[in-house]
Parts: sequence; structure tokens; C-alpha cells
Amino acid sequence: MCGIAGTVSAEPESQISAMLKAIEHRGRDDEGVWTSSPINDGQRVCLGHRRLSIIDTSNAGHEPMISRDARFVITFNGEIYNYRELRGELAAKGHQFRTQTDTEVLLTAWQQWGEAALPRLNGMFAFALWDDQERSLFLVRDRVGIKPLYYAHCQKPDRKGGQLPFLFASEVKSILAGGLIKAELDHESLHQFLTFLWVPDPNTLFRGVKTVPPGHLVEWHDGEINVRQWWDVSFDEIEEGRSESWWQEQLLETLDRVVNLEMVADVPLGSFLSGGIDSSAIVALMKRHGNGRRIETYTIGMEAEDLRYDIIPDDVQWARKVNQQLDTDYHEIILQPDVADLLPKLVYHMDEPAIDMAIPSYLVSKAARETLRVMLSGMGGDEVFAGYPRQLAMKIAGAFDPVPQLLRRPVMRALEYALPGGMPGKLTAPLRNAKKFARSAALDFENRYLGYQTYFTDEAKQRLYTGDLRTEVGAVDAYAAHRRYFAHVKDAAPLNQLLYVDMKTFLPCLNLMTTDKTSMAANLEVRVPFLNKEMIEFAARMPASLKLKGLKRKYILKRAAEKLLPHDVVWRRKAGFGAPIRSWLRGALQPMVNDLLSEETIRRRGLFRFEEVKRIIGANLSGREDYNLQVFQLLNLELWMRAFID
Repeated sequence: MCGIAGTVSAEPESQISAMLKAIEHRGRDDEGVWTSSPINDGQRVCLGHRRLSIIDTSNAGHEPMISRDARFVITFNGEIYNYRELRGELAAKGHQFRTQTDTEVLLTAWQQWGEAALPRLNGMFAFALWDDQERSLFLVRDRVGIKPLYYAHCQKPDRKGGQLPFLFASEVKSILAGGLIKAELDHESLHQFLTFLWVPDPNTLFRGVKTVPPGHLVEWHDGEINVRQWWDVSFDEIEEGRSESWWQEQLLETLDRVVNLEMVADVPLGSFLSGGIDSSAIVALMKRHGNGRRIETYTIGMEAEDLRYDIIPDDVQWARKVNQQLDTDYHEIILQPDVADLLPKLVYHMDEPAIDMAIPSYLVSKAARETLRVMLSGMGGDEVFAGYPRQLAMKIAGAFDPVPQLLRRPVMRALEYALPGGMPGKLTAPLRNAKKFARSAALDFENRYLGYQTYFTDEAKQRLYTGDLRTEVGAVDAYAAHRRYFAHVKDAAPLNQLLYVDMKTFLPCLNLMTTDKTSMAANLEVRVPFLNKEMIEFAARMPASLKLKGLKRKYILKRAAEKLLPHDVVWRRKAGFGAPIRSWLRGALQPMVNDLLSEETIRRRGLFRFEEVKRIIGANLSGREDYNLQVFQLLNLELWMRAFID
């Protein structure tokens, strides 16, 4: 696990040092730089690497790494779990190896098969590879975007008469540190961010900075950029006619295999343990492969005082119950952050406004890093096996589809207005979601789901924006990326359509990005077995009716997990992984809200109407509406502006 950076420019040495310094936290064990001879118009390719040693921790793993024939050079972030099998296959073809690293296997696989090596890889990865013969630079990202990768094609040459420089890195701050890109707010991306709390790939809040989308590669050749997809999940091979017991057995066998595969490491390894089904099942299977060693686990809880404005299931009591059964080396952290001091640091590490889950994710990662370098996580189970409430809400709302829209819309609108925004003392997420359900249930399938993921509606943004911003983004469809993904799987089962869209948007752009940035800020590697290629492709062949059966989410996973865990743990109420921001916005963060969202600040930015910002804050504080996430969103946006744009 590492940080990578690089540039194609006339004077790369003047950029790469600062670029690597900006991502030093991603790998403190080693640093490496490789620079090519001049390639065209005096430009040179420069690849940089910061290393966190996981596999073959010796100096033999130093990067960037050069192939035996000196044609290819690679800088690699991630892990290839099946590198031993690939190494054997390549050795049989006559290749020799100098190290025990997965990096050398990846480099040799590309040497043997070129781009055709990518489907053979089982892992999480983002890497840059220079082909000195073809004079091409390849940026490659794993199937679902577990590891991030950004790039920017400069609009101005770095010297008179020269070609346009090209930069890439694991984090945007590294690209900015190169000094060739000016940090500017992209207003189209802002329009998307306010809609979802995050920006869909390939856009970022930074104008001119793009992500390599999951399952894609970007090829730079002679100043031209070509983006193409190398992997996509398919629901075209559904296996009908299998018994439910068969699917249970196959699910457990597949999960057991990928957990064992992802435990490969030459350093101490443990797991997060929330007490939910996903992380608990992973820990139970890790115990099988621990060779008698107690698995080290970490969980995070919240103080009762911080939950007084919300209803959140107590994860800690469930984690303790699982620990009693599995006898792990258990560590429990109760969330007590100096949130006003921590939030600006997280915004900096994330390269974008932080969401609530970033706080516990960073703190539990920081605690785990005191004894471990690698952690397994249950993330991805909801996206693969349909565990989100909105997926169930779609099924319930679908029961009303036979009712004509002319009748549905007024009834649902009346229900939305009849529901209170909040309750005295309890500004609950369930109530907020009930209003979302009522607002969206009368819409067609696609727009209904988009409504469930929306925080600022188009109407709300129109009230929020100043006239200039309203004019600039008026024709922008914030949902354009989602609509393209829906169109791509229009023939799949309705639930699989939802899973596909989430896997392309919500999963990489919010959940995985947050997990990577917060864990790497603590210099910790996090692995996600539920997003292993074998698990994803297995679940894609499964009938959708087994994932969401009746009103039971993740049905087949829960039935299978009954063989590993107590019944009440398996069927417990789902708890989201977040922070008690409702309490914080009324306590520790209130002075920050008053300062950063003051009339002077809002008017100076020129993006939003202060009257509307004031109304949102006031309605939230009074309990008339649950605008907690919207206020938190605006607060973090201002922190981001100060960290990067100012």
C-alpha cells in the first residue's frame, strides 16, 4: 500500500519532490523516483513512489521498478492477492524474478500480456506504467475503485513553446503540489456535490482534475489522452434453477476463499468489527485461517450524550457479543474527538469536503495503526447483496406503481407535507428518509431512486444559488452520470440496476474514497473482501430475489451467515457507519458554523444566498426540518475552500 505520483513535463525534478512530500503519509517506509531520457519536445517522464511495506518488506521492493528488459517502469499502489499463482504461470513461460513482491509479478504480467493482463489480476490497485518502446504512459485503476487515482492535463505549457504537461497522483493535493495546476472550484461539480454529498467520477471539485474511473485505464501518448474501460460487471449470466441451500453453500465457500486470499501479508493484520453481519462474518472466517492466532479487532462506539438527538443502534454491544463468541484480541474506542480541530485536517486529507463517516473511520484507523499495518473491512456487502434501506424503499414504492401517477403524486405530496421535519429532542434520520420516500415514491423508477440519494433538490439549489451561479449551472443535469449507468443496464432486473448504479457511483465516489483517504492518513492499509472480483462476479450470477427477499435485505448472506454467527447478530437492525453530527452541530461545531457560514463569509464567496443559508441553519436548529447533513455539507465546503482554493 503506497502513494504514487508522476509527471510528463520539461522539468519533472522541480515537481516530483513536492508531489511526493504531499502524500508522504501514504507510505513512510521508502521513497523512490525514476526519470526517463527526453521523449518529445524535451519532455521527460517522471514516476514517484511512497512505500508502505506489506509484501516482501525488504529493499527488493523499492519502486519505481524497472522490468528486466528495461522497457517498462511501474509505480504501484495496492495489492495483487493472486500474485503467487500468476508468478508460477509466468515462471512456466520462462520469466525469472529477482524479488518476492507482487509489484514485480504485475510488471512481468504486463510485459507478457500487455493490457490483457488486467482481467487476470485479483486485487485492489492503482498504478502507472511507462512503456519506453511505445512512448506511452498507462494509468490503471482496479475494478470498483478501491484505490484512487487522479490526473490532470495542463492547459498551459511549462515552458515557452513546449507541449502541455501531464500529471497524476494518488491524491489531488499531490497534483497541486507540482505547481503546474491552479486550484479552482469547478461549478458543475459543485452542483453535483450539493445534490449527493459527493461528486460522480470522473469529475472532482477541482477544475481540470479528473479521476481514472473504476475499471478504466487512461493512456497518454504524445500529448493525447485516451480513456477506455477494461472491466465491467455483468448480470447477463443469471443462474436460475439452483436451490437456496446451494447458493448459501457457494456464498460461504466464496467468501471463505477471498478472506483467506486477502489475508496475505508479511506484516501484522487484523479486522474492523462493527458487530454487523459483514464485518462479523469476515472475522469468523479469518479465525479459520489464523493458524491459532487470535485475530486483532477494532470497533468504535459513541457516547450516550452524543446520541441524544438521534436514534442509532449501539454497535458496541453487538461487537462485544461477537467478540465473546469468536474470542478476538478486541479493542474498543469510544468516539471523543475534538471535532472542531479534527475536521479541517480530514478535509485536507480527503481533498474534498468530509462526510460524517470520515471522522470515526479516521479515528479507528489511527487506533488500529498503533499495532497493525493491514485491516480487513466489511465494506461492500450492502452494494453486492442489497443491504441499503433505499433498495427496500424502492421495492415498497414499486407496489404502488399500478396506481396512476395522477393519483399517486397528490397523495404522496400530501404525505410529505404532513410529516414533520423533526421532533423535539429527536431529529431522526428515519423521519428524514420518510419524507424522501414520500417525495420520490410517485416518480418513475429511475427518478425515484435518484430522489432517495438527493440532499439538495434542484428546487432547493435554485433557492440557494446566487443569480450568477444559477445562470452558470442552470442547464447542468446533476444526474447525468447516473442516467448513463441506468441506460447501460436497462434490461437487468430492477434490483440489479440499482446495485449496478451504486457500484459505479456511491461506492467508489463516497464509501471507498472516504475509507482510502482516512485510513491512509493514518498510514494503514484497508482491504475489502466483499469487493473481491470473485465475490462480485459470483453475486452477479445470483437471482436478485435472493438478495432482497420479501422485506429482508441481504437475505442470502444472512441465511449463509447463520452457520457462522448467533441468530440475533445475523438478523439485527442495520446501523449506519457515521458520526453524531446532530449533537455536534448543536455543541462543539456551533461556533464553527456561526463563523464559517456567517453573512460576511457567504457573501464574499458569492456562491449562495445568505438568506437561504440562514433559513436552513435556523430550521435545523429549531427542529422544524432535519437539515443536519446539508448544514454539515456547507460547513465542510467552506473548510475545503479555505484549505485548497484560498
